[in-house]
Amino acid sequence: MFLFSPTYLIYMIPAFILMAVTSWYVKAAYNKWSKVPAQSRLTGAQAAQRLMSTGNMYGVQIQGVAGEMTDHYDPRNKTLFLSNGVANSVSVAALAIAAHELGHAMQDAEEYFPLKFRSALVPIVNIGSNLGWFLIMIGLFLRFTELAWLGVLIFAGGAVFSLATLPVEFNASSRAKQLLAQTGIIQTDEEMRGVNSVLNAAALTYVAGLVTAILQLLYYVTLVGGGRRRG
Repeated sequence: MFLFSPTYLIYMIPAFILMAVTSWYVKAAYNKWSKVPAQSRLTGAQAAQRLMSTGNMYGVQIQGVAGEMTDHYDPRNKTLFLSNGVANSVSVAALAIAAHELGHAMQDAEEYFPLKFRSALVPIVNIGSNLGWFLIMIGLFLRFTELAWLGVLIFAGGAVFSLATLPVEFNASSRAKQLLAQTGIIQTDEEMRGVNSVLNAAALTYVAGLVTAILQLLYYVTLVGGGRRRG
């Protein structure tokens, strides 16, 4: 019994195509708007600092991180990590990304429930992604269907995590758009179109991630269900 089969490709090729398209779209939006300077002439780091001061968000630090589009907020040490292309750039893309990550910091400060729920799932998903696959493999090999279904249930945590990620990311982007407009850091309709383009493209990657997780889960459901019928 093998977990990889032509059936796997039937489920996953659409997911691979979707991920490739969304990845291209994100890079295209970022590349376009990273070349357009904002009229405020603030860098991503300066914009984040101003937004933190405006929102009375004290205790959040800003640090650099290597790579491109590696920006993130770490709630464990209250640190906003910005890549060089965001922290030191005055582009519309840089402002959008910095504000989005600050949106996560605001969620953390407000104890935003979807963020807390997603964070609680992290250790479960880290363990379950490997343990679930292992239980499915062993259950099918030993023809122990109940064990295989337990593996499917554990593996489903990844899909739940992807689903829980959507409201967190969408809310952070919504906060970013409002903050940039209200503070005047984004000043023109064209700049706001750029912000929307960058953040909407990024949001699609999380949708694609959810679709991928669901298709992979459906494959394992089909695999275990088929094994049970053959048994």
